[in-house]
This record gives sequence, structure tokens and C-alpha cells, in this order.
Amino acid sequence: MTDAELAALTGEIADHGFLSWLDLRVEHLETDRAVLVVPDHEKLRNVGQNEATPIHGGVLATLIDSASAFALRTTFEDPTAASLTTTNLDVSYLRPATGDLRATADVVRAGGSMGVTDVEVTAPTPDGEDTVAVGSTTYRLFRGGDE
Repeated sequence: MTDAELAALTGEIADHGFLSWLDLRVEHLETDRAVLVVPDHEKLRNVGQNEATPIHGGVLATLIDSASAFALRTTFEDPTAASLTTTNLDVSYLRPATGDLRATADVVRAGGSMGVTDVEVTAPTPDGEDTVAVGSTTYRLFRGGDE
């Protein structure tokens, strides 16, 4: 992936109201892999909004979905012009998330019209970085204008 493609993809986040509100950031992008981060913020917490209140599960689901999309876009000839849509999103919440979130999405398969990813979401804890959620996605990939 070129620096220009990376800049264009990350620039899309700044232009996207919801993703920019989450302060979502691309930490790493390479073919078949994306690492995205959402910094901890009280606005993302469940009702209670204190340091011990977990981050809302919808934030983790959005992070899994977004990291998957970025990973799958790397499989297109032109990642900046990629067109795709989620057809399935599965999330398993393993423990409460209370810090910065980091999602690592790996492409399992990216065919002509369907793509599949596996994702792990980690967050710092007193014992070190732990997995707080895992997920998988299936996407419809629109290659060559077959929308």
C-alpha cells in the first residue's frame, strides 16, 4: 500500500461523522491486515460514566466492523476506490473494556465477491493487555463495478 493510498483511506475517517466522533484511528495497514484504535473516552461508556464503567458494546462492534472493512480494502487493486458492505457481523464480548481499544483484523479470505475476516480487540488492564472481544465479519465485495 502506498503512502498516498494510506493517507486517502485515513482521511476518509476525518470526513465520516460517526468514525471521527469515535476518534477512530488507523494504526497499521498492510495487505490482509488492519489495526485500528479507539482511544478511551467517557462519552463511549455505558450509563454511569466513570472510570470503572465499561465502554459500550456498540463501540467494540463498530471497531470490529471498521477494522474488517479496512483489512478487506487492502485486497483491492485500488484500496481507495474499493466498494464493499457488511453482510454479517459476529461479536463475542469476553470481558469489560475500560481503556483504549485496539482491533486487529486479519483477512481469512477475499474472493471475487465475498470476504471474511477474524478480529481481536484488546485493551490495557492492570495485568497487561487482554483480549476484550473477538469477532468475525462477512462482506460483499464489489470488484469491477458489479454493484
